[in-house]
Parts: sequence; C-alpha cells; structure tokens
Amino acid sequence: MSSGTRQRTLGGGGQHVLDYLKRMQSENPAFFYAIEGDNEQSTGNIFWADATSRMNYSYFGDTVRLDTSYRANRYRVPFAAFTGLNHHGQPVLFGCALLFNESDSSFIWLIQTWIQAMSGRLPISITTEPDQLIQMAVAQVLPGARIRFCKGSILKETHEKLAHVCHTHPAFEMEFNKCINETETVSEFESSWESLIERYYLLDNEWLQSMYVARHNWVPVYMRDTFFGEFSRTDCGGDSINSFFDGFVIASTTIQLLIKQYEKAISSWNEKETKADHDTINTLPVLKTPSPMEKQAASLYTRRLFMKFQEELVETLANPATKIEDSGAITTFRVAKFGEELKAHTVRFSAFEMKANCSCQMFEFSGIICRHILSVFRAKNVLTLPSEYLLKRWTINAKSGGVVDERTPELSSNSQESLTVRYNNLRQQAIKFVEEGAKSIHLYNVAMNALQEAGKKVAAAKKQRSGALQAGILANGANQEMHMGEENQTMPYQSVDEKEKKIQELTADLESTNQRCEVYRANLLAVLKDMEEQKLKLSVKVQNARLSLKE
Repeated sequence: MSSGTRQRTLGGGGQHVLDYLKRMQSENPAFFYAIEGDNEQSTGNIFWADATSRMNYSYFGDTVRLDTSYRANRYRVPFAAFTGLNHHGQPVLFGCALLFNESDSSFIWLIQTWIQAMSGRLPISITTEPDQLIQMAVAQVLPGARIRFCKGSILKETHEKLAHVCHTHPAFEMEFNKCINETETVSEFESSWESLIERYYLLDNEWLQSMYVARHNWVPVYMRDTFFGEFSRTDCGGDSINSFFDGFVIASTTIQLLIKQYEKAISSWNEKETKADHDTINTLPVLKTPSPMEKQAASLYTRRLFMKFQEELVETLANPATKIEDSGAITTFRVAKFGEELKAHTVRFSAFEMKANCSCQMFEFSGIICRHILSVFRAKNVLTLPSEYLLKRWTINAKSGGVVDERTPELSSNSQESLTVRYNNLRQQAIKFVEEGAKSIHLYNVAMNALQEAGKKVAAAKKQRSGALQAGILANGANQEMHMGEENQTMPYQSVDEKEKKIQELTADLESTNQRCEVYRANLLAVLKDMEEQKLKLSVKVQNARLSLKE
C-alpha cells in the first residue's frame, strides 16, 4: 500500500481550470467548487461538482468510488473523481478534484469538501485504491462507511511483487485468483489461503502477509454483508474504478485538455443513460415464465436490472428449496442446484413478516434478490415481490420524488441554469410523457397535440426573447442620453467602452439563448418523431386486429 506526500506544479493549467469553474458557477449557482485554503491560487487542491452530479448523488449516493488511480498510473494530471452507479448500473459522476498537493490533511479536506457539496449526506460504502493516506482520511471523515480496496489494483500489484513465483509456477496465479474469487465462506477462504501459501512456500512473504491482514477490506467473501451495488459477488471494484473517465482522461492527458475531456465523458454517459431509459420504456422484455413476479419486475425494474432478476428467477427451476427446520416463526430451507449439493445455501424465511435472508447475501451486496430466496418464495407460494426487495434505486422511477436535499442551493428561475441540468430535467419529463402518451390512441393524440403546442410556445418565447434583447441593445444609448440628469443622481456615468461591453455581453447572451433553444427544439422534434413511430406501430396493430376479427 502506498503512502507519502507529493506536490505537483502544472504551470498555468490550474488557472485555466479555475477560470472554467468560476464561469460555470456564474451560470448556475448550484455548481459547487472549492479550493483548499481558499486562496484562489492555481497550485491549491481544487474540488468541483456540477448540479447534475449533486442531484445524482441524492438518488444513487448509497455506494461511492473514489478514483485516484492517477497516482499509481503516473498520470500527467492529478485528477481524482467520485463516482457511483445509476439505476442502469452505469457509472455516474459525483464530483472531481485536482490534487496538486497530496498529504493526509489534503485527502481529509477533499472528502470533507465533497460531503459538504453533497449536503452532508453520507454513503453506506466507499471503494478506493489501497492507499494508507486515503484509508486514514476515510476513517476520519466517514467513520460509519464500509471502506473497500479496489481488488483489481491489489491483484495487479500482487502479480508484480510475486512475478518470480508466477514465472516459476505458472499455476500459482490461477490458484490465487480462485482462492480470492470462488470461495463461498470465510472458513473456505481461510483454508484455501493457508494451503496456497504453504504449497508455494510463501509463509514469510511480507506482501502477502500485509494483504492477509487487510483481507476484510478487499476479499469478496468479507464484503457480502454491505451494499456495493454490483451484480457479481466476486466483483470487488472490478479491474479498476476509473470507468467513468476511462478512455477520456488518460496518462498523457494534459491539464489544458482536461476540461474538454471531462465534458466529453459527461456527454457520452448522458447519451448512454438516455438510450437505456428509452430502451427500458419503449421496448418490452421477453418473459420466460408465467410468474406474476416476473411480470411485476418487468414493469418496475430498468431493463438491465430486470435481465439480472430474470436470470435469478429462471435459476429457481434448477435450485429447489428443501425445508430442514421449522421453529414456528422462522422456517429454514436448504437450497442447492441439482448435482451441486455441497454448495448449498441456507435461507431463513418468516411467513409473518414475509421476509427472508440467504447465506449468499446477494441482496445485501447488490440489492437484487437471489435465486435461493426466490426458490423459497416459489415453494411458499409468494407470488409477488415484497416491497422491501424492490430497491427504488434500481427501478424506472429511481429519479422520481425529491431531487436534492433541501440544504442544497435551489436552482433560481432567474439564473442561467447549466445546459446539462436543463437538458436532463426536460429529458426525464419527456420520457414519462411519451410513456403515458403511447398507452392508447386517445392519449397519443392528446400528447401529440400538447407537444406541438409546447413547440409553438418555445418558438414564440425564443422570438420574444430575441426581440427584447435587441430592443434593449438599441435603446440603451438613447435612454442613457435622455435621462442623463436623473441617472447622474442614482448611478455613475457609463462610458462608451462600458456601453460597448454591455452590448457585447447582451449579444453573447442572445447567442447562447438561441443555441439552447435549438437544443430544446431538436429534443422536442426527437420526441415527436418517436411518438410518430409509436403511432405507426399502433396503427399496424389495430389494422391487424381488425383483419383477424374479419377472418
């Protein structure tokens, strides 16, 4: 595990980032940024989070990843990021930082500042690189959060430190990975680990000793009782935790290009989320069973989550539940796959509370109910999923309800809200509108008329805004001369240069407004096109139904 203090200097690049952050905050008061020491110097550590990141954290801030992989990978830019997982299981951003100075106090400042930007809401769990400075900072600022080290980083470093063993014994790496990923219980892991290091004479290896001491923070079998939002129990942070900026911010990225790549990454993931939303709402999954529970899950979960649930449900057919104890209040079942009885799991079921817990702890780890509990539900004739097994964060309506904690600055109606925030809000409302409007021909016609009317109002507002700004620019000089005597008593005289600057500002404002209106218009046209396609599909279905009746 690495530790120590470093300081970086990046010339004027830091000031370039600062100028960007100041501009973004002037456009949107909900854009947050802070500088360590608040000295407005480009050499101080910088943290920022836009309004979308802060909103997303209110929905998906239960588990967090702090990516500081730039340290181990020797990036030119000391770029760190807080990320999580959205309702499609896609990476979602919670904030970014530039860490020019690295020390225990700097990491403490970083996490404290991030929590402040997230309105004081604390995560359940956090995944980080195996770093002593970060570990100490997390323990101090987030004492109640479960800290997990990125398994991929540990396996990579293990391979490097034990390269001689891997070279001499080619089977070692495969056996080591099997010990980490495939053991089902703590005792099985302990036994496998002990056998492994004895067979390869590694009892005195200091690296493996340190990794064993830290096993509660990275070996999957110790992680299952805590929510990390991953679909595979053996995934402990994956091969890396920088998936949000993977391919956008790389080792050779300069600080001058950082903001451009940062915005590209955000745009790319926004598009992917939009597509996943569209696919979930506008396409129907293929049901594989007659179970009411499967139909219920298909209507509530996002598509990717439903596919995972469906996989577990189908597996119940090969994993029968056998009752082994009944104490009255609690019934205990043994669930095992045919032919794999030695890998059985134990499920405790309360019929009164309609609750169950499984020894595999898949629900605790991923928030998705496991095949073992589903098998018990099947045996007990539980036809629909109890509400506590439907985490809202995995559903189509994950973003409904309250947006941001009430302590977060509200988006002022008079401010220029960022394009991303406005786009996301419009997109979410439009998707819900499309979903309702496509349910019947009558609703479709009502929705289509409403959208066309909305399009006219947007165009009228755009035209009115344009005319008002132009009139203000033309009238500015005349009004200054006409009321000069009065204005001299209430405001200072404006020079020609000041007037020219004001005109330039208003012109830029007009151009920016026109660009945003074009974006809104394009989005509305896309929605209208989608609804036209839906209308065509419905018309074909109606025609086919009529033909069938005639036959």
